[in-house]
Amino acid sequence: MLYLTRKIGESVVVNDNIEITVVEVRGRSIKLGFTFPPDVSVLRREIYDRIQEENREAASADAPPRLPADVAAKLKTGDAPKLTGGRAAGQKRPVVVERKPRIPRRDD
Repeated sequence: MLYLTRKIGESVVVNDNIEITVVEVRGRSIKLGFTFPPDVSVLRREIYDRIQEENREAASADAPPRLPADVAAKLKTGDAPKLTGGRAAGQKRPVVVERKPRIPRRDD
């Protein structure tokens, strides 16, 4: 890791196109200003870590789901409910309500 000492108003340039400037120092907080191209992504570490974790969870969710042991046992013994047309026997079809898009009025 590179450690630098900078004063307010001083900058660091990374890869010729990213500039980081010390804007303010207040107690134990430092305000930094970033100038970078629009195709560069800058995230706070906690946000970056959360995105990475969600990506790992989504990737593992792509694997086929495992059935709980009690459900698997019922399937083996034939005690599981019979499915017809994608729903349990006797179960009513779900009601789907479609909303029409709102058309803005001239005075909106």
